[in-house]
Amino acid sequence: MKTTPDDIPEYAMPEPEEFSWKGPDGLTLGGRQWLPAQNVQQASCPPIPVVCLPGLSRNTRDFSDIARYLQAAGHSVTALDYRGRGLSEWDTDWRNYALPVEEKDIAAAIEYLGLERFALLGTSRGGLHALSMANRYPANRMAAVILNDIGPHIEMSGLLRIAATLGRKMEYSSFDELATGFRKTLGAQFPSFSQPDWKKFAGQLASSRAGKVVLDFDPALACQLAALDNTTPAPDLWPLYEKLTDRPLLILRGAHSDLLSEETCKRMLEMHPAARYKIIPGQGHAPVLWEEDTQRAIAEFLQSL
Repeated sequence: MKTTPDDIPEYAMPEPEEFSWKGPDGLTLGGRQWLPAQNVQQASCPPIPVVCLPGLSRNTRDFSDIARYLQAAGHSVTALDYRGRGLSEWDTDWRNYALPVEEKDIAAAIEYLGLERFALLGTSRGGLHALSMANRYPANRMAAVILNDIGPHIEMSGLLRIAATLGRKMEYSSFDELATGFRKTLGAQFPSFSQPDWKKFAGQLASSRAGKVVLDFDPALACQLAALDNTTPAPDLWPLYEKLTDRPLLILRGAHSDLLSEETCKRMLEMHPAARYKIIPGQGHAPVLWEEDTQRAIAEFLQSL
């Protein structure tokens, strides 16, 4: 009988390891890797490696909880920081904080890691990368995709909400101050969060530096969204989504999301009848993947491969 995450003591799981690789232009990029627990009884077919890609201004710490859960089930989990975020170097040209440049960085990481077959978990922007990666990686390589609160149609109201605060204030006196700030700006997206939840959330997005708490991304990232307004046309990503219909797909949606609508999810399921769909109550954009119910749904989806 295969070991489950609940069967494995906390001490048995290796701590995440930081690593770095070079982008095609020589920029040093960073990531984290959670290797499988040593005492997991492997099946005849080892659990598939999982690659995690974060949201626009987010970083690899977002995946700590889900990575630990999957690690305990025998998966190797790797999370990548885009340039200008987390462990990666900042780019001197903000125009390189763009999806096509990041896509090449991701491809370089996959080759550096020697991943022959993997599943991809993409949160928000990470899911946009998953859509475009279907052209580069066929189903026998990128074998399955989990889209965390993102789809082929993006609600402009959600993007404008993000653009209104991105990069405006980067330093705080404490994690408590940052947590309180998040509660004011994101409370409608996460009505189920308690103050300890907000503080944990703050700890994922910021680090202590020289006596200050600083968000872990280049504020120049905001330039990417500076030109958005209500008249900006939404990109048509449905042809990219169609490329994913040849492989297993799990769609996660925060019940309060203002970026991924129920209507978009309905169309996604119509186009991909075999896709799985899970709504996460009490959360909006983007679900944090902390709660066991969501973690179990992701693990069961991956086990079905």
